[in-house]
Amino acid sequence: MTPSNFRTDFVRKPGALKQFPALVLNADYRPLSYYPLSLWPWQEAVKAAWLDRVEIVSEYDEVVRSPSTIIKIPSVVVLKDYVKPQSSVAFTRFNLFLRDEFCCQYCGAKGDLTFDHVVPRASGGITSWKNVVAACSPCNLRKGSRSLKQCGMSLRKPPRRPVAAQLHNVGRKFPPNHLHESWMDFLYWDAELEA
Repeated sequence: MTPSNFRTDFVRKPGALKQFPALVLNADYRPLSYYPLSLWPWQEAVKAAWLDRVEIVSEYDEVVRSPSTIIKIPSVVVLKDYVKPQSSVAFTRFNLFLRDEFCCQYCGAKGDLTFDHVVPRASGGITSWKNVVAACSPCNLRKGSRSLKQCGMSLRKPPRRPVAAQLHNVGRKFPPNHLHESWMDFLYWDAELEA
């Protein structure tokens, strides 16, 4: 293969190779995160393997080529050094929705979510894990600036500050659209087995 053909082929094919992400596991063989799932583009996985920062556990059938090397694309990699998971969780809209499993805490509806102050700000309620819940627009409008008692509504569960492990467990319920078969043993290794 001439150098110009190699460049042309390599430049035109990476679009297809974007479809080969690598699942990144911590040194204890657990994903760094479940939601979003800890994935690297194939280029990062190959680079980390080349720099001896990860061990390759599983590979795709696809390869990448350079003029002197052929490398199978990693599908699962394990970090050689353990990364301590964060114990505290940032109070963000996304993490709030994840804690509440992407459903309204008043009626259980999914989609069209916003957030609601259980104790309204007009009544001194603060913006915190213990006072804010995911709510659908109709429930949020119905509740308005009133207390739960005033509007006759109730919460499905009381709002609490989650720890990172709780969010990881909730995140497992929402897998990405594509899960490669080589990832399955590492994503659900502690799931209960059926008899």
